[in-house]
Parts: sequence; structure tokens; C-alpha cells
Amino acid sequence: MPSQQQVRWSQLRVGLTVLFAALVLATLIFLMSGSGGFFTKKMQILTFVENAGGLRVGAPVRLEGVDIGNVSAIVVTSERPLTPVKVTMKINRGYSRFLHKDSVAGLATAGVLGETFVDISSKTAKGPLVESGDVLKSEETPALQDVVRASQGTLQNVDILVKRLDRIVSSIENGEGSVGKLIYDPTLYNRLNSTLSELQLVANQLSSGKGSIGKLINDDELYNRLNNTVDRVNGLMDDIQNGSGTTGKLIKDPALYNNANATIAKANQLVDDINAGKGALGKFAKDEQFAHKIDNTVTRLSAIMDRLEAGEGSAGKLLRDPSLYNNADQMLVETRKLVLAIRENPKRYLTIHFKVF
Repeated sequence: MPSQQQVRWSQLRVGLTVLFAALVLATLIFLMSGSGGFFTKKMQILTFVENAGGLRVGAPVRLEGVDIGNVSAIVVTSERPLTPVKVTMKINRGYSRFLHKDSVAGLATAGVLGETFVDISSKTAKGPLVESGDVLKSEETPALQDVVRASQGTLQNVDILVKRLDRIVSSIENGEGSVGKLIYDPTLYNRLNSTLSELQLVANQLSSGKGSIGKLINDDELYNRLNNTVDRVNGLMDDIQNGSGTTGKLIKDPALYNNANATIAKANQLVDDINAGKGALGKFAKDEQFAHKIDNTVTRLSAIMDRLEAGEGSAGKLLRDPSLYNNADQMLVETRKLVLAIRENPKRYLTIHFKVF
């Protein structure tokens, strides 16, 4: 049986073991909470916010999403009426070189229903490094209630849209409208089935070579004709390339080019002569006296035509006086009668009388 001293020694060892385990557990819990350990140097910084809804003492303080300390106190003061909530934070001095006096602190939430924490941003900060006791500028973020309140209109619109979609779906399920009939009316299926059957019949006829299109696809005669046509076209192109025929000579024979070049040269020379006033055309184009004469001639001819139309002079009377036509017509009638009478009784008109004095 163990002695009393041994029992006490065993109890002491158990107590020491439990105490050591409790200290180790407390240390682990403290390290896991993000406080940085017992021997980590701390610095205290402040910020003032309008509303600290959801924020608690011990909440993490994060720099660009990295835990750098904890909230040590949250109190309401009268120092700043617009931002009455004073938030005190303990920051590990190892992160002080990333904090500036113009860094911005704000409240953020991890997800929709997550924990509220202090989020510090130094992205645009360029001032001196922060010191213990400095106050950081706060950036207000809308609370969850404000977000919900602002989204009420959107939610109402979504609700109206969902109700409309529900009515549309109900109408479609009842076979109403074009889409409903398209889905539930068996007539469309029957028509599609009939159309597919007809298309299958047409495809079978094409495969069997029936009809114009079937013959066009299955008959070798069309291929042979096309092949012969292509051969002829190739032969024609070869002849043209060789300079054979009219088209070949037109393309290959330089005489056409020479003749065209000579004709163009002569035309240019003719135009130059006309511009220089040479020849009849040149004088016609350049001689003002000749143009004046032509103008006088045209003027006189116009005057003569006016007099003729007015019936002046012999020529005018010849054109305008109807008596000449009437006399000429009467003379032709009488001449015709005389000729007819001579033919009927020539002795009467052709008898010769001799008279001797």
C-alpha cells in the first residue's frame, strides 16, 4: 500500500500536469484568435465611426484582408457628433510599417451574415507611418439595413417580373397564345410529321433518279456535257493564248495596237491642226470672219423661210396660194379628157386640110 507521501507526490504531479496543459491550451487559443501572442509588442490606434452595428470587442482588425490586431474597446463619446462611436484597436507593431497616418479604416462584414470587423486600407496612403495613439480616418459603409432598404424597389420589380413570368408560363401550359399552341397543339406535330414524310419521299425520289433534280444528280449525261463544255472552253482559251482566231489575234497580234496607236496619233494631230486653225475645220473653229459669214447666211435663210411661210414673193405664193394647185389640177383633168377624146375619134382631131391660094 503506497505511503501518504507518495500519494501527495502523485497528486502534485497530476496538478502540475493539468496546470501546464491549461497554460498550453490558453496559449494556443490566444495564438489562434489572432492576437499575436503574449510577447508581441502592441500599438494602439483609434478611429471614429457613425454606427458600429455588429462590431464587438475582440473583433479582428485586418489590413487588406490580413489580420493585424483586434478591437479592444468600443465606446460612444461626444468628441465628434457626426461620428460618435470611438473604436480602439490594438495592432501588432510588426505591421506598423504598412500603416500610414492617412490610411482609411472602415467596417466590413465577412459575407452577408458573417462577423463585422475593421478593415484598414493603405492602397492610396502616402503619409508618414502611423504611431501609437493616432486616429485613422473612417470610411462609412452602408449597413445591411440600408442595403436591404435600397434594394426594396429592385425586389418589388423582381417580384412583378416573376409574377408576369408565372402568368406567361401558366398561359403556355394552358395552350394559349402562339407559344402555347406551338408546344401543346398536336396539329403542329402532325404537320411537321407530314412535312418530314414528304421530304423523305422527295429524298427517296432524288436518290432513285426521278424528276428533274433526281436526273440532275444521278444522270451521268449532265456530267459528261459539263465535262465536254469545260474541255471546249479550255481549248478556246488555248487558241486565244496561241493567237488563233479573231479573238486570239485581237489579244496577241500587235497590229491592232499599232493601228490603234496610229489612229490615236492621227486624231491628236487633227485636233492640234484644228486648234491651230489649219484646214477647213480649223478655220471653222478658229476663224471669226468665217463664223460671222455663217451667222449672216443662217440669218438670211431664216428671213427667207419667214417670207415663204408668210406667202410673200413667187415662191411664197407657190407654197401658200391654192389657185396654182387648182389651175394645175384643172389643166390635168382637161388634158386627160382631150387625150381620151383623141383616142376615141382620132380623125376628128387629126384631119389635115390643104388650102391653095
